[in-house]
Amino acid sequence: MNDTHTFSSLPVAGFSTDLSKSRIPLEELLPGGPAKDGIPAIDHPRFIGVTAAQQWLKPQEPVIALAGEQSAKAYPLQILIWHEMVNDHFEGQPVLVTFCPLCYSALVFGRRVGSYTLDFGVSGMLRHSDMIMYDRQTESLWQQFTGEAVVGSLTDQRLAVLPSQIMSFEQFYTQYPEGHVLSRETGFERDYGRNPYRGYDDVSQRPFRFEGETDPRLPPMEKVLGLHFNGQSKAYPYRLTRQQRVIVDQVGDQPVVIFHLDGAVSALDAGSIADSREAGTTGVFDPVHQGQMLSFEWHKGQVRDRQTGTVWSATGHGLSGPLRGQQLRLLPYGDYFAFAWLVFRPDSQVYTLNNGDEAP
Repeated sequence: MNDTHTFSSLPVAGFSTDLSKSRIPLEELLPGGPAKDGIPAIDHPRFIGVTAAQQWLKPQEPVIALAGEQSAKAYPLQILIWHEMVNDHFEGQPVLVTFCPLCYSALVFGRRVGSYTLDFGVSGMLRHSDMIMYDRQTESLWQQFTGEAVVGSLTDQRLAVLPSQIMSFEQFYTQYPEGHVLSRETGFERDYGRNPYRGYDDVSQRPFRFEGETDPRLPPMEKVLGLHFNGQSKAYPYRLTRQQRVIVDQVGDQPVVIFHLDGAVSALDAGSIADSREAGTTGVFDPVHQGQMLSFEWHKGQVRDRQTGTVWSATGHGLSGPLRGQQLRLLPYGDYFAFAWLVFRPDSQVYTLNNGDEAP
């Protein structure tokens, strides 16, 4: 391979990436518009309490919630939409919080790979319309959607995915009143609260810079909830999850219960995120709680389990009943545009109603 020619003819110019190692055709890397670090990652995040954040963050606005045993953090999409990633630490672990608006993929990863603790930036490149990240230690290129290094010395390494959830700010501060919220004091001047992708979250739109074939099973820009366990994948169209509210299923050998409740608006609808249409809050949980398999139902506008009658929130917390104050285990999952899920998980099943028909 002529590395000099490759660097000059592909959007990797300006990178010191080892192009001799790659698991993808380099021609699949496309310029997204901004140059390397033209979309600046947040490297020194500051956090404030929920009361202070209420001065500028509306209750219905979506945040990426990362919750642990001792603390919880919220990363508002009104900030992430301008920066796409935050290099942070959470409960002693270096983490990377990411959001690719073009795929609506919000994913949180651990930043340790072997002996490395990596820091990440936005490359300015896209593949299948999804953000290509790069690590500053080796300048390997990473696919945000899969957390996998696809070009460079770390090719085939994967970042560990940490369970996270998009929810409304109100749902976050109700459940985590002592939680911390990413501050607007990022060190950059951006029009936080405004959506620069106005109208992109529309099923009639076309994906930006997507040159592959779209899967005929779903409209490319339909939202889906995506699950991947033990080599098996499944996509749940939003029009079905919102209709059913509660879905009990199994993916591979992993039993799951899916909630889709009201709460959060879309980040990619109206020009002002706070004025956008309702998208709802999804959650995917392990229905086995304290050794007992629970079955769930939508009853009188609430999620409850049939075994104890406990009512559960969108965040998987018991609100009332015998299991009040307890929490279901959140499983790794994501909310995506269908084209993105199906191009990276082409063997994925697509959830249908029990009779095999799609919802009207």
